[in-house]
Amino acid sequence: MPELQQLHAGHAPAVLSFELANRAYFAASVTDRGDEFYDQFADRYSALLAEQEAGVCVYHVLVAEDGSVLGRFNLYDVEDGTARLGYRVAEYVAGRGVATETVRALCRLAAAKHGLRTLRAATARANAASHAVLTKAGFVPVGPADPADLGGKPGTWYQRDLSIQP
Repeated sequence: MPELQQLHAGHAPAVLSFELANRAYFAASVTDRGDEFYDQFADRYSALLAEQEAGVCVYHVLVAEDGSVLGRFNLYDVEDGTARLGYRVAEYVAGRGVATETVRALCRLAAAKHGLRTLRAATARANAASHAVLTKAGFVPVGPADPADLGGKPGTWYQRDLSIQP
């Protein structure tokens, strides 16, 4: 059974494998991270852990029984009971409800462990799968997203009040 775990240093090799294996798949719906991301992965990963230690962000990975990463589920810009949600799942588990169930679990965790009251997420208009995940996880559209927030693509902001269980 996959387990949602808070990111730690030991996850680095599996996270890099996940990102490399799914790079083309992700690039089809979100802006590619570019070669620099992979070339400087160790430094970037250390920076993520430092952000998490500082309480600015909380990063999670969905880990399969074999230790591989099935997805990343992150809370960004944690402040005053609110955070932004970002997520991505491996191509081979996409369309199976993995993202929806894990976003729901992260919503419960965000409220119970991190004291958050509201989550926000932006998704590109063309990313129908992400719109479905957010809607099924209890998020509601709250307005247009600035294309600058989505790699130049038009989109929508969604929000979820964590005191309401879908």
